[in-house]
Amino acid sequence: MSELGSIDNPVKFKDQDYDALLQKCLKTAALFSDTVFAANQSSLGIPVDPDPKKGVKWLRPKEITSNAVFVEGTMGTTDICQGQLGNCWLLAALSCLTMHPQLFVKVVPSGQSLSESYAGIFRFRFWQYGEWVEVVVDDRLPVREGRLLFSYSRTTNEFWSALVEKAYAKLIGSYGSLKGGIISEGMEDFTGGIAYSLPVSSRPPRMLWRAITAALARSSLLSCFIHAASVKEIGTVTSEGLVKGHAYAITDTDKVQRASEEVLLLRLRNPWGFVEYCGPWSDKCKDWDVIDNAQKARLALAKVEDGEFWIGIEDFCRLFNTVEMCSVNPDSMSGEAGDDTATPSWTLSSHQGTWVPMCSAGGSRRYPRSFWKNPQFQMVLSEKDVDDYDYGEDEDVEEEDGEDDVVVAPVSKTEKQREKKKKCTVLVELLQKYRRQKDQVNFLYIAFHIYKVPLELQDKPGSLDQQFFSNNSPVARSGKYRSIRSVWRKVHLEPGSYVLLASTYRPNLQGEFFLRVYTKTGNIQGFQDFPCTNNYSVMVMSKPVLPEDQFRVQKWFDEKAGSDDRVNAVQFMNLVNSVLEKDYELPLETCRQLIFGEDTGGRGRLSRAQAEKLLTSLRNLQSIFFQFDEDSSGTMSPFELSLALNAAGVECDNVVVQLLWERFGAGEQYLPFNGFVSCVARLQVLFDLFESETSPEVKDKGINAWLLKLLAV
Repeated sequence: MSELGSIDNPVKFKDQDYDALLQKCLKTAALFSDTVFAANQSSLGIPVDPDPKKGVKWLRPKEITSNAVFVEGTMGTTDICQGQLGNCWLLAALSCLTMHPQLFVKVVPSGQSLSESYAGIFRFRFWQYGEWVEVVVDDRLPVREGRLLFSYSRTTNEFWSALVEKAYAKLIGSYGSLKGGIISEGMEDFTGGIAYSLPVSSRPPRMLWRAITAALARSSLLSCFIHAASVKEIGTVTSEGLVKGHAYAITDTDKVQRASEEVLLLRLRNPWGFVEYCGPWSDKCKDWDVIDNAQKARLALAKVEDGEFWIGIEDFCRLFNTVEMCSVNPDSMSGEAGDDTATPSWTLSSHQGTWVPMCSAGGSRRYPRSFWKNPQFQMVLSEKDVDDYDYGEDEDVEEEDGEDDVVVAPVSKTEKQREKKKKCTVLVELLQKYRRQKDQVNFLYIAFHIYKVPLELQDKPGSLDQQFFSNNSPVARSGKYRSIRSVWRKVHLEPGSYVLLASTYRPNLQGEFFLRVYTKTGNIQGFQDFPCTNNYSVMVMSKPVLPEDQFRVQKWFDEKAGSDDRVNAVQFMNLVNSVLEKDYELPLETCRQLIFGEDTGGRGRLSRAQAEKLLTSLRNLQSIFFQFDEDSSGTMSPFELSLALNAAGVECDNVVVQLLWERFGAGEQYLPFNGFVSCVARLQVLFDLFESETSPEVKDKGINAWLLKLLAV
């Protein structure tokens, strides 16, 4: 069986199995009613209309029209029309998808019908942060005053597009969550590709037309829009019949011969299904009168108000601001046509991560004390490669306001190309997850930075510290922090070792992310978390016993020890608490943890030497706790815990620190001294067990996986 999360074995959303549900419905002759995404107001996610006449009913296609079909003929760009929801970004992406059957069938599996084996259940697949997810829906659709409330087909008895929209709304949380967005989101979720923006002004018109033509030939999805100068301008129609702040699908390119002139054209579509461009080369423009019928037939020129129209490349460059492209793989991002059957030349490495307040959400470089606590990833590049593609290059990156004072001398384009051929090509994309949920869309400002790791630090265990990031500047970055779902950049780096940091602009913001890095095949040697390390015995346990502690232990044992010259957990607790400051005394359970971390021969009782060693370690841990309890509150935040563990010789990645906090913080915001001691004691036991483990499988997975597995026990 294919790997879980692949297109052939997608993850079942909410554990709903399409085949099992279909067979159950067919066996019982009952139409499927989805309880996960019910036909109610919560699924709509929009305010209730106070007018009773405008109440919403949920109807199945054949309750709307008796001759309803899933698809009428073939699927096409004009099948999709926008309803009463501001989701042109999604529908424009869907229009683009219809132009590529091999991609379309991934999202809309074949064999679905409103007649054959019909049970009121349908399935659709979407890419979500590194894996394909199959979403099951019933075919009850929201209807107001006899018409579909949201997406509909120009062919009124066709319902595939409305059902795709419903499945995507279920995936996100509600229809209301689809309001307002960037078309790149839809493009990526329909293909699993990489979406990026291309300013129209960045290319001469004819060069832009060739790049768009090549991208379409490589099955890239393309769209475009006109920037709105203000919120009030969004949705306004220009004198040319174009809508500002509105996503248009680019569905084709072609050219016609007018006398001796070759005219380069683009075909665009407005997801509304109406309101068309009315300038040169529009449907009813007289420019077409001098074009012979053979050329018009080839272009399938239709003089109807269906939202689709042709426009000349010069006018396109004058009227539009941005082209959005989505490429299934980095090779599709070139401006030249190529052999699609060639073996992909890129290797993908990916990682799921989190930003946890007070732990791994360190914010931007404006916050140097916490920036280094952001998730760090090692990246080792071994071979230089030659890459001539020039979309989204590193030299176009905008500086972060006020963060860099370094002035870089200008470099000629020829020199840049020469330098690139000596370097490794790396494409990085950072996506924030689950920010479009229910009726809220709340994207954080995100970015990533890449730093070169000098030779002397490459073998250093653990993550890089504050001093490193304060003394070094990034060699590449995604650009300014942006409040969108994903940021990406293609950069050219010297072979060597690097660390990549993913961050939000402000610290202590909760969030999850997906990071993917494409490199030329054979180029990347590693892309992973920094492994957790343990030097506790050197940093804490190696310090000599204080004479007064040695005397206290000897006296205590002489008075309290049993016939075996050992003390139990209660006796050890009383000994420890007679030494530690009152507010930092240890409870019995913590003392038991410390004892079970020692080799007691299964008796749970300490010898004199063991008691001396533990007492000394506790004194040292208390000193460390005082040092990093910066507000003298007698407790620690997750961020302070991480620093304190480092000082104790234990370096853990952010995921492990987060789990430690959940395990020993008991849901509280702050950790007392005994919680810190419990963290250290538990980690020492797990590090020792990992060292004694003989299973090759366990060793291959590494210490981080071992800690995450056993800390939760």
